[in-house]
Amino acid sequence: MTRFLLVMPPLTGHVNPAAGIAAELTARGHEVAWTGTETVLRPLLGPDAQVLGTGTRAFRAQGGHGLAALRSLWEGFIVPYARFTAKPLDTIVREFRPDALLVDQHTPAGAIAAHRHGLPWASFAPGAMELGRPYRALPQVEAWTEGLLRGLWERAELPEEEFTDPRFSPALLLATTGPALTGEAAPPAHHALVGPVLRTRPADADFPWERLTPGRRRVLVTMGTLAGELGAGFLSRAVLALELCGPGVQPVFAAPRELLPELPSHAVAVDRAPVLELMARGELDAVLCHGGMNTVGEALAHGLPLVTAPIRHDQPFVAAQVAAAGAGLRVPFARVTPERLAEALGTVLESPDVRERAVRVGRDLLAGGGAVAAADRLEALVGAPARTPL
Repeated sequence: MTRFLLVMPPLTGHVNPAAGIAAELTARGHEVAWTGTETVLRPLLGPDAQVLGTGTRAFRAQGGHGLAALRSLWEGFIVPYARFTAKPLDTIVREFRPDALLVDQHTPAGAIAAHRHGLPWASFAPGAMELGRPYRALPQVEAWTEGLLRGLWERAELPEEEFTDPRFSPALLLATTGPALTGEAAPPAHHALVGPVLRTRPADADFPWERLTPGRRRVLVTMGTLAGELGAGFLSRAVLALELCGPGVQPVFAAPRELLPELPSHAVAVDRAPVLELMARGELDAVLCHGGMNTVGEALAHGLPLVTAPIRHDQPFVAAQVAAAGAGLRVPFARVTPERLAEALGTVLESPDVRERAVRVGRDLLAGGGAVAAADRLEALVGAPARTPL
């Protein structure tokens, strides 16, 4: 039996795919423990998961667009979260004594702890932001992020000459995407593009299944867990757009009710929708979303075309790749009108070519092997020689 420690940020879209990998490792007889903010991890993972908490602290909400959003992410979350969790992580590694770590790219303190203790570690990329180096044309931005990471390395009192970018394990990087959505025909050998990890989630007994009207085409509208108030204006335009699509199209909104305007009687609205269950049952015909990797990967894995309205971070990159692959359309989040949005939705609902390409891209993503391939690569990682601890 091998011990794996998963170091994850308190972000639903990062924990959910990692949970599928953890389940596969557990099924193979390995011991899996999680570390991070227990108040977030526990509700997502259930009572049986082994969670070694690093404490709870509030962080600034992410906001803005473009470079402002990048600064908000790094200065408001990644760096302070790394500082807050550094000492608890070091203690957890000493006491749990894992054989290897799976470290989310948003939790560099995990990679630093692995380096300190001479343990093999894999990077986990549930998004595409770091894979494609979207800011490579802006060397000052890349230098700024490297400076922040070097600051964390120095704070951990590790030798400067041993600095390794904690976002990128030199041994293994697991990404829940595929070449069709990265633009990389031949990624490095230690990059495993395993595709979406489709984890079975508990059935949602509270979802109003009886309100799904037979004979109507359905569009899921979800702008992710971090859109917050920023998404309210877009959601209002989405409501109008779906009304313009006519009574034959039924929207399913997954958003806090206070962010939605008055809805037509045939619309369904819930705070959180059982997305995978809706897709697996064949209840959806298209997805309108923010371009997050999880939602995009899950939709394409079920052959569903997309309309994406990216907000920040890796979402514009993912949305551009979806459009380039012909599996959906991209619209501007802040400026799209209800009429233009209705036109885009009509195209993905009516076009056989778009649906066929969505099916094809989804098939290619699933060929990455998902949780099974990820677990295979992690097992192989443990056989690699570890560095001598400091």
